[in-house]
Amino acid sequence: MPTPPAKPPIELVGRGTWPEVRRIGAILRTETVGGALLLVAAILAIIWANTPWRDTYHQLREFQVGPASLHLDLTLGQWAAEGLLAIFFFVAGLELKREFIAGDLRDVRLAVLPIAAALGGMSLPALIYLAINARFDDGALVGWAIPTATDIAFALAVLAVISTHLPAALRTFLLTLAVVDDLFAIVIIAVFYTSTLHSIALLLALIPLALFGALVQRRVGSWWLLLPLAVATWALVHASGVHATVAGVLLAFTVPVARRAEGFGTGPATYFEHRLRPLSAGVAVPIFAFFSAGVTIAGGSGLARSLGDPVALGITAGLVLGKTIGVLGATWLVQRFTHARLAEGLRWWDMLGLAMLAGIGFTVSLLIGELAFGAGSERDEHAKIGVLTGSLLSALLAAILLRMRNRRYQEICALEERDEH
Repeated sequence: MPTPPAKPPIELVGRGTWPEVRRIGAILRTETVGGALLLVAAILAIIWANTPWRDTYHQLREFQVGPASLHLDLTLGQWAAEGLLAIFFFVAGLELKREFIAGDLRDVRLAVLPIAAALGGMSLPALIYLAINARFDDGALVGWAIPTATDIAFALAVLAVISTHLPAALRTFLLTLAVVDDLFAIVIIAVFYTSTLHSIALLLALIPLALFGALVQRRVGSWWLLLPLAVATWALVHASGVHATVAGVLLAFTVPVARRAEGFGTGPATYFEHRLRPLSAGVAVPIFAFFSAGVTIAGGSGLARSLGDPVALGITAGLVLGKTIGVLGATWLVQRFTHARLAEGLRWWDMLGLAMLAGIGFTVSLLIGELAFGAGSERDEHAKIGVLTGSLLSALLAAILLRMRNRRYQEICALEERDEH
């Protein structure tokens, strides 16, 4: 009996199918623009928080608005963190569900790498943070999850500035890794950063959630029906004590991916993602960054003292070293113990630059810092400085490395063109 032919090895970070490449390209363009707006918002917040008018920034962030009878008299900072970021996590949930049901990652062999890279890029930063803060008994350990996140908008904005000739597949891989990272982050928030749980409110949230799911399953797209149900789900999850952004992911997971002839022109998940991604990347995340990134630095000595805090050190080391080693190490392990190999034209040098970019942990890291230490607390201010420092160092190191790679690529192209002539 003839031996069946061996399966060809899986290409790690391969190009993917053309429909998926085209769809991912549109997403990357939106996220890159959103990343630029995020950077502008963060810079404005930092500048304002370090001017003589810094008190007005903090007063604006702490200004309360909303119905007190519904326990929704939140500060503007809280509305940004729990309200607007719910849109961000809704879009992330849609993207994740679509990738694993209808995208290229429905093939388990292709899904292993981004999942492994995300897990490696989350576990090692947390371990580094714990190692640095283990000898201190001052409540610092609660911030272990801060350096575990990757900010895709920020990272893609850095890539756009670098203008590197990185293959599109690497950008796609970075997007997928960050989306998986976001899912794990929301699980961490729900499990480890829920101090009190009101089960009745959480059970009541299932009612509008189920109605929302039933309507989208029937391809009902009327905003005047879906929006009130989504808001009700969000409000009840908030009242339960679970961070309200969890509602965004739960709502996203009820949205079907497949298309029906009598319904949307595209699948419902694609429809909602197309409508809401610009709002998420261009409005929700920049506004959150504006209200969260404003940290007051009282001169050089104040900055040095803040960076000397083990919390800031742990976050910085976790983002710069933990993310790089975790993502790159997990990728190498997948390649080492499976039949997978890097796609043609890629080198480990490229993966190293990508792993460094994963150390840009901005939006979700700031959110977890506020949940861990309390928004506006001194420890939260130190955590913000750690996030900003670690993200900036990761961006600079990745930019230097990828610029070197870019220059080498151009030299090779010039040599090949000269040989042809």
